[in-house]
Amino acid sequence: MHKGISVSPGVVVGVAFRVDSVFGTGEPQTLAGPGLIPAEIERFEHAITTSASELETFVFKVAQQLGPSEAEIFKTHLQIVNDHAMQAKVRSLIETKNYTALSALQIVLQGYAASFARIEQDYLRERLADLRDVFSRIGSHLTVQAPVATALGHDPRDGEEPVILVATEILPSQAMSLGSLPIAGIVTEAGGGTSHAAILARSRGIPAVSGVTGITTEVRSGDTIIVDGREGLVLVRPTNDELSSYRKLQREFFDLKDRLVLNRDQPAVSADGAQIELLANINNVADAQAAVKVGASGVGLFRTEYLFLSHTDVPDEEEQYQHYRQIIEDAPNRAVTIRTLDLGGDKTVAYLGRRDEANPFMGWRSIRLSFEHPRMFERQIRAILRAGRHGKVSMLFPMITTLEELRHVNRLVEESRRNLRREGVPFGDDVKTGVMIEVPAAAICIDAILRETDFISIGSNDLIQYLVAADRDNPKVAHLCEPLSPAIFRVLKMVLDACQRTGTPVTVCGEMAGQPRSVLTLFGLGLRRFSMSPAFVPTIKALLGAVTIAQAERFAHQVLQLKTSEEIRAYLTGRLHEVSSLLEVFDSA
Repeated sequence: MHKGISVSPGVVVGVAFRVDSVFGTGEPQTLAGPGLIPAEIERFEHAITTSASELETFVFKVAQQLGPSEAEIFKTHLQIVNDHAMQAKVRSLIETKNYTALSALQIVLQGYAASFARIEQDYLRERLADLRDVFSRIGSHLTVQAPVATALGHDPRDGEEPVILVATEILPSQAMSLGSLPIAGIVTEAGGGTSHAAILARSRGIPAVSGVTGITTEVRSGDTIIVDGREGLVLVRPTNDELSSYRKLQREFFDLKDRLVLNRDQPAVSADGAQIELLANINNVADAQAAVKVGASGVGLFRTEYLFLSHTDVPDEEEQYQHYRQIIEDAPNRAVTIRTLDLGGDKTVAYLGRRDEANPFMGWRSIRLSFEHPRMFERQIRAILRAGRHGKVSMLFPMITTLEELRHVNRLVEESRRNLRREGVPFGDDVKTGVMIEVPAAAICIDAILRETDFISIGSNDLIQYLVAADRDNPKVAHLCEPLSPAIFRVLKMVLDACQRTGTPVTVCGEMAGQPRSVLTLFGLGLRRFSMSPAFVPTIKALLGAVTIAQAERFAHQVLQLKTSEEIRAYLTGRLHEVSSLLEVFDSA
C-alpha cells in the first residue's frame, strides 16, 4: 500500500498501464537479426528527414508570426538534426551492435550528456536541453504510440478490468493526447492537486492519486492495482480480500455518480430556493459537450492554452477563431468565458523559446508572456472578439498583478475593437472583459481592480499557491497548498465582500468550486457562481440543493473563527455529513 495526495475522488480497481518517456526505460533493444539492419537504418533516416522538415516549417512560421529572434531555437534544432557526425554515430551502432534505431539514438544522447556534464560554461551545458528536445523529436518518429487497450492486449470495454494509467508525471501535451483513451484511474509520482494529471482526472470524473514516490519502479503494465482517490491510497497487486472490499466500494461510487447525473435537467437552487449558477471548466470541444450532458448552465473557464499546447507552431487568428466558435456552439447555452493564454510554469511550448528559470511559477508566464509577444496576444484578442458574435462570450485575463497591467490589457482590447471595426470584420460588441484573481497583490487591491473590470473570476489554485509560498506540484510542500485554511478563507471573504459591495459578478473557477466542503463555506460567504470540472456539476447541484442560506452562513461564520486547517477540516467534515452523508465520497480526505 502506498500513500499519496488525493487529487480526484472515487475508487477504482483496474489493470496498470505504465507510461514511459519516448525512450522508455531499461536495457537497449536489439534487432531480431542482421537482415533487419538496412530497414532500421532507413527508418532512422526517414525520422531525420521528417524532423528536419518539421523544423524548417517552424523556422519560417515562427519568424513570420513572432519574429526572427523567436525562430532561432528552431534554427539551432535544425542544425542538430542535420549534424552528419550525430547521424553517423547512430548508424554505426545500428550496424555494429544490432541496436534498434531508438536505442542507438538514446545511447548517442547519453554520450553527449556525459560530455556536456564536464563543460564548465553554463551556456554550453544548457545546450544539452536543446539536444534532448531534438533527440526526443527524432525518437517520436521512431515510436508508434499504440492505444492503451492495444498495448495491454485487451479492450477494457469488453468486460475486462479498466485501465489505470501509471506515470512519473503527465505533461500538458500528454494530457491532450490521453483525453480520448479508456482510462479509469491515474497514479503519478510527481504533481499535486492541480497538476495536469489531476485536471485530466477530474474533467473525466475518474479517481486519481499523485505524489506516490517510486510507484513507476514497482508497478508493471498488466499488474492489478487499486486507486482510492478519497484517501490518497494505491494498492499494488492486492489480496483477494482487498479486491473484494474495494470492488464493492467501486460499485457504490459509480452507482451514485450515475444517479446524480439524472439531476441534469433540474434547476440549480439551494434548499430554500436561492438561484445558483453551476458552470464548467473546459479544455476542448469534448469537455464542452460533457458540460451540456451534466446540466451545466455555461462555461466559466475555457483554458485556451491547450489549443497552443497541441500545436507544433503558433495557431493563427483564423484557426483560433474557428476553434473558439466551435467551443461556443457546443457549450451549454452558448455561454463561454474564454481565458487568454496561460502558458509558462509547467505549461511550455517550444515555439515561444525556452527560458531556464529557478522558479518558473513566479517568473515568465501567463499574461507576462503575452505582453512579451504582443502580435500573438493581439491575434488571440481579435479571435475571441470575432467569436463573440456566436454566443454570450466573456474574455478573462489571467495572473493580473497590478492596476497598470489591467489598464494595459483594456487598452489592447479597445485597440483591437477599433482595428476590427476599421477593417470591416464582424465581431461581438458585447464581449465583457474580466480579471482572474490569483495573485495576492490583486486580491489586496481588489477595490481598485473592480473599478476597471466587468467581472472577477477567482483562480483558487494559484491564489493558494502564492499565498502560502509553496509549489503545489512539489510533493514535499504540497501539503501547504491546503484550500481549507484560515488564510485562504479570509482572503476569499475580502474579495467576495468587495464584489458584493459593487455588484460585480464573481465566480470561483479553481478546484475549490468542485470540493463539497469548500463549496459549503463559499456559499455561506455569498458566492453564487461556481465553475468546476464538468463531472462535478451533478454533485455540487445535489449538495447545494440540500443546504439553506442560513445553514451555510452559519458554517462560514464558524470557519472564519477557527485558527488551523485541521480545525476547519474537522468542522466541515461534520457539516458535510450533516447536510448529505452520501456525498462524502466525492471529497478527498
